[in-house]
Amino acid sequence: MITFDDFMNVELRIGTITKVEPFPEAHKPSYKLTIDFGEELGIKRSSARITDHYTTEELLGRQIMCVTNFPPKQIGPFISEVLVTGFDLSDGTISLAGADRTVPNGTRLS
Repeated sequence: MITFDDFMNVELRIGTITKVEPFPEAHKPSYKLTIDFGEELGIKRSSARITDHYTTEELLGRQIMCVTNFPPKQIGPFISEVLVTGFDLSDGTISLAGADRTVPNGTRLS
């Protein structure tokens, strides 16, 4: 069990995907995402293994939930600045986590 303070230390914020690029160097099919987190955090990049359920067109403009306070992580030749969140499905694919209404970019999950 974790404490409420432990949970509050994880910054889960909403951002809007502004750019989607293929990531052919990744071990599993992935995209490179550019995500707008608003004025406070700005633009961040991440990779995501979500090609099974999402096309580039479906992702552009979509709001997604990310962990924004992990240190950057080197993924092959790419630096991932945030962790895109989603749900592992029984077939090994990912369904993205997000909000059911439009939320200002950078809003923190509470």
